[in-house]
Amino acid sequence: MPPIRPRERDAVLQSLRAGVVPRIGQHLIQVGRVQELRTLISDIDRIADGGSTFRLVIGEYGAGKTFFLNLVRSIALEKKLVTMHADLNPDRRLHASSGQARSLYAELTRSAATRTKPEGGAIPAILEKFIAQAKTEGEQSGTPTERVVRQKIEHLAEMVNGYDFADVVLAYWRGFEEGNDQLKADAIRWLRGEFTTRTEARAALGVRTIVDDASVYDQLKLLARFVRLAGYSGLLICLDEMVNLYKLANTQARTSNYEQILRILNDSLQGSAEGLGFLLGGTPEFLLDTRRGLYSYQALQSRLVQNSFAKDGLADFTGPVIRLAALTPEDFQILLEKLRFVFASGDPERYLMPDEAIPAFMHHCSQRLGDNYFRTPRTTITSFIDLLTILEQNPQVKWTGLIDGLAVKQDKGGEADLAVESDDEFTTFKL
Repeated sequence: MPPIRPRERDAVLQSLRAGVVPRIGQHLIQVGRVQELRTLISDIDRIADGGSTFRLVIGEYGAGKTFFLNLVRSIALEKKLVTMHADLNPDRRLHASSGQARSLYAELTRSAATRTKPEGGAIPAILEKFIAQAKTEGEQSGTPTERVVRQKIEHLAEMVNGYDFADVVLAYWRGFEEGNDQLKADAIRWLRGEFTTRTEARAALGVRTIVDDASVYDQLKLLARFVRLAGYSGLLICLDEMVNLYKLANTQARTSNYEQILRILNDSLQGSAEGLGFLLGGTPEFLLDTRRGLYSYQALQSRLVQNSFAKDGLADFTGPVIRLAALTPEDFQILLEKLRFVFASGDPERYLMPDEAIPAFMHHCSQRLGDNYFRTPRTTITSFIDLLTILEQNPQVKWTGLIDGLAVKQDKGGEADLAVESDDEFTTFKL
């Protein structure tokens, strides 16, 4: 295997040490979840075939939901899908009346990514690819480009806001042809949901509607159709931190958001959406709580309830809910070995600890945390990287002193005093 680039190494380690998911290099540390990934890959293929999907990814805090979502997104990009992602928070919801839904839409469109623009901001690139294809088809058939553009987008008019969507795409084409950067910028602003009044949008583009709280989902369905017209396979939307809906204090606000989830789920199961997939990440209480969670809404509970035969280690991956299983001890050992490999920049000669140190560290964690460290690996991964960091910066310290001879006591500030044996003295570190 080729050496790991410093940028990739640092991105992975710094993110994991901070308890967040790395944006790049996920493939370097992926373990387990084989059946779950196969299921989501089949969903991606269904989207590419013009179908629609809806999945809830359920797992405890720190169980790897966000990592899993990011990994699926990277696979979708490789399969020529456009991806969008956002975290829900008090200012971003699926349904609202004070701009929170439009705020979520704006964040999603800003994050739009393709294989050539994985960092986001791909809306202009998608539009230009659409125009380039229309020009090519026009040249081949001897048809004016404008007519080709109109022919390609005319069937969008049958959808909600479809007429104005088509007019905005045509406005971008005119700006492209005339070198009018302001017109192009206004078209992108409309597509991103950044116009706040209809008057402003009409003055800039001559359209009568804007993306508002009530039309967010319909606009996403339009975008899914359009990216397929532009030559992409479909649109995958990943929403994380769905637990923020569970935390809404207002019962009516929660119910309205759950009704929107029901609408998306129904469209996906009935095939009403074309080339569109939703992947939602949440915690077990967000799903199972019968007072505030999705199960509090009877119509959703009946659709999301677990297969009654999926017990005693049996799993059903055909339903809309994917429960992230706990990592096995074998998976966890492979994960720590991969972290050691990344820390050494892919060079086994630079390993800071031998093979036998990893089972010793796992035994230490199991003694302190029990089985929890398999179910929610975030804390253990952070501790392992902390351990490697100490070994790197203090070469005189023996790994056995950090693991086997560890004397931990919590001080009043919550820090741990680590008294470890080194080659020349008894050293104390603060972690």
